[in-house]
Amino acid sequence: MRLSAQYNAFKTITIKEFLRFIRIWVQTVVPPAITVALYFIIFGELIGSQIGDINGFAYIDYIVPGLILMSVISNAYANCVSSFFSAKFHRSVEEMMISPLPNYIIVAGYVSGGMMRGLVVGIVVTIVSMFFTRIEIHNYGITLAVFILTSILFALAGFINAVYAKTFDDISIIPTFILTPLTYLGGIFYSINMLPEFWQTISLVNPILYMINAFRYGFLGITDIDLTIAFIIIVLFITGLFFFALRLLNKGVGIKP
Repeated sequence: MRLSAQYNAFKTITIKEFLRFIRIWVQTVVPPAITVALYFIIFGELIGSQIGDINGFAYIDYIVPGLILMSVISNAYANCVSSFFSAKFHRSVEEMMISPLPNYIIVAGYVSGGMMRGLVVGIVVTIVSMFFTRIEIHNYGITLAVFILTSILFALAGFINAVYAKTFDDISIIPTFILTPLTYLGGIFYSINMLPEFWQTISLVNPILYMINAFRYGFLGITDIDLTIAFIIIVLFITGLFFFALRLLNKGVGIKP
């Protein structure tokens, strides 16, 4: 298949995925914005005023990066898992599988759609954050890099979940029992330096901790984790998940009878 044809196929899938979630923006973009606004009101204004500063920053400022990235994570994941599973459910994915379209283009197309939803929601949530606190970005390059890489990583994770899922209930198991706990325990609302030494060590196993701290450095210039290690872990996860997703697609897992 020619490179130009592959690009057109990738662009088609990407545009389809973008239009899929933007057409129902009231369901896909507005709820995360409302949820984050509630977090700011409850945790930032009410509880945060009782906690005081963390690492020299007001509590509401400290939690801003984590809340933004939490929205990016959940929406990038949700878009990819729901979209690809729907394609499986309606058997439209079989048409792509029997076409000359390379499987890596299929993966890349769906992942790009998840990434765009994560980025759109992240931007909207950032705008909402400005009504509650003053945002001053410390390093634009790191902020943007973590923004994009994290959305790609969790879009890939959502794609893999969709490949294995057999029912609509299966696409909610991972977000409910794994993704949500890891996100909340990833240092959104606290610094791991506030934890006992044992729990600090346990927290280092959580990959989301590295993403949130890298993103927080981009915003505030502070981090509990070495930035180099954080980026290495993010890139390794993206690489591993991409080739794993491609292998599943090549073997027809969850698609071929």
